[in-house]
Amino acid sequence: MRSTVLLLSVWLFTCQGIYAYIVDPGPTVIATKGKGALWPKPKSQTISQRYSVIKRPTFHFQVVNQTCDILTKAIDRYQKIVLNVGNDSRRSLFGASRPEKISTRRSWRSDVNFNEYLEEVTVNLKAPCENLPYLGMDESYEIIVSETRATIESFSVWGTLRGLESFSQMAVLSNDGSMLYVNLTTVADSPRFSHRGLLVDTSRHFVTLCTLIKILDGMAYNKLNVFHWHIVDDHSFPYQSKVYPELSDQGAYHPSMIYTPHDVQNIIEEARLRGIRVISEFDTPGHTRSWGVSHPQLLTACYDQYRGKLGPMDPTKESTYTFLFKLFQEIVEVFPDQFVHLGGDEVGFECWASNPDVMEYMKQNRLYSFEMLEEKFIQRIVDQIDVLNRSSLVWQEVYVNGVRLPNGTVVHVWTGNRQDLLYRITSDGLPALLSSCWYLDHLSTGGDWRKFYNCDPHDFVGTQKQKNLVLGGEACMWAEVVNDHNILQRIFPRVSATAEKLWSQEEVTNTDDAARRLEEHTCRMNLRGIPAQPPNGPGFCI
Repeated sequence: MRSTVLLLSVWLFTCQGIYAYIVDPGPTVIATKGKGALWPKPKSQTISQRYSVIKRPTFHFQVVNQTCDILTKAIDRYQKIVLNVGNDSRRSLFGASRPEKISTRRSWRSDVNFNEYLEEVTVNLKAPCENLPYLGMDESYEIIVSETRATIESFSVWGTLRGLESFSQMAVLSNDGSMLYVNLTTVADSPRFSHRGLLVDTSRHFVTLCTLIKILDGMAYNKLNVFHWHIVDDHSFPYQSKVYPELSDQGAYHPSMIYTPHDVQNIIEEARLRGIRVISEFDTPGHTRSWGVSHPQLLTACYDQYRGKLGPMDPTKESTYTFLFKLFQEIVEVFPDQFVHLGGDEVGFECWASNPDVMEYMKQNRLYSFEMLEEKFIQRIVDQIDVLNRSSLVWQEVYVNGVRLPNGTVVHVWTGNRQDLLYRITSDGLPALLSSCWYLDHLSTGGDWRKFYNCDPHDFVGTQKQKNLVLGGEACMWAEVVNDHNILQRIFPRVSATAEKLWSQEEVTNTDDAARRLEEHTCRMNLRGIPAQPPNGPGFCI
C-alpha cells in the first residue's frame, strides 16, 4: 500500500510539474479585434454585426455646427489616424497588395453584414468652443454609426475630442487586410472622474520637448486630461524663469537641458489642443537643492555633522517669501490652469535642527516642533497663491501636519493608508486626489498593469458626499531611472490601467476583459507611434 501511495505521489508531482511548462502556441492573451472595443471602456456601447466599409480616398469628417481651432486641428489629426489604420504598408502585411490572393478572398460586397460605404462622419458640436480645459469640463459625447449615417455629437469641444478618439478606435482593418471598416455602433459616454492625470518628473532626467509631446499624444489616446508637470526638483532646475533666469542658467544640468518660455508655451498649447490641462509643480520647502546653486541664501545652512551642506528652504527669512511670491507671480501668468501644485512633501529636518538661527527663531515664535515650523512656511505659500487668485494642490504631508488650508485646496495622497487618509481629508470637507497605488516607477514582473487596475479611488468607507470630494487621481512617472530612451515604454500601456479606472464606471472591474482590450489598445498605440511595451506577455502586433 505504501508503494502505491508513493508511486501515485511521484506521478502527481511529475505530471503537475510538467503541466506547469505546457503552453499553447500563440499569444498569451488574445486581443479583441474586429468590433471596435474601446479603451477606456465607455459608459454605454451597443455593437451590431453589420458594418460599413470606410472608403479611404473620400473619407472625411464634416463639421456641421460650431467650430474653432481646437476642433479643426483635431479633425486633421484624427483624419490621418483613421486612414493610417489601413495604410498600404500595413495592408501589405496581410497580403492585400498581392493580386494572387484577391481571388481567394471573399468580397465584402456579398457579405450579408455589409451595410454600405462610409465616406463622411458628421461632427456636431452643439455649443460654442471653450478656449482652455478646466476641472469639471464636460467631456461627454455620443457616437452613432447606423445604416444611414455616422455622427459624433457633444455639447462641448472637450467631449468632441473624446468622441473623435473613440471613433478612431472603432476603425479596424479586416483579418485579410482587404478593408477598413466600422461596425454599426452606438456609444453614449462620459467620465467617472473629472481629474485624470499623469505626473511627469523632468528634473531627475531631462525629457525633451518631442518626447513630452508624444506623452501628450499617448494621454489623449487614453482620455487622460491633466499633465502634472513636476518640472524642477533637487537635482536640476530646467525651467527658465523670466524673473530669475539664473535659476536655470546655474541649476540646470546643461544649457541644452532647459525649457525656455517658448518651450513651455509649446507644451501648454499642444496640451490644450488635446483637451489636457497643464498643472505645474514647484515643490517647496524641500526638494529645492537645485535652487540653491544660484540662490544659496534661499536654503538653510547646515551645521554640526552636516556642515557645508544646504537643506530645505530657510523659513525664518522674510526674503525667502519675497523671492517665492515674485516667482509665483510669474508662474500663474505662464501656466493658465486654476491650480498650482505647491508640493510640500518629504521635508528633512536635519539642517533645521542643526542651524542655531532656525532654533532661535522657533524659540522666539513658540514653535515646538519642526512640523509646526513647516506648517508656518507652507501657510505663507498657500496664502500667496490665494492672493494670486489661484487654488493650491498640496501633497498629503501639508494636510497631515495641520496646515490651515483655504476651501478648495486639493490634498494629493501618495503614500500610507490611502483609505484612512481619503476618509479624513474628505471628512474635513477638502477635495482629494489619489496617486499612491499608481506609481509607474514601481515595477513588477509580467503585466503589472493589473495592480494599477485593481485600485479604485472610492474604495474607502465614507458617505456619498465624501466620495464626491475625490476629484480623481494621477499616475506618477518619477524619473530617477527613466529618460528619453525609456520613459514612453514605462508609461504606456501601464498608465492605461489608471486611465480606465478614472474614466470608466465603477463596475468595470473584469481584468480578463481588460487584458484583451489592452492587448489591442497597445498595438493601436504602437501603430500611432507610441512605443508602448507589451502588456501581458508573449504576443504580436500587426
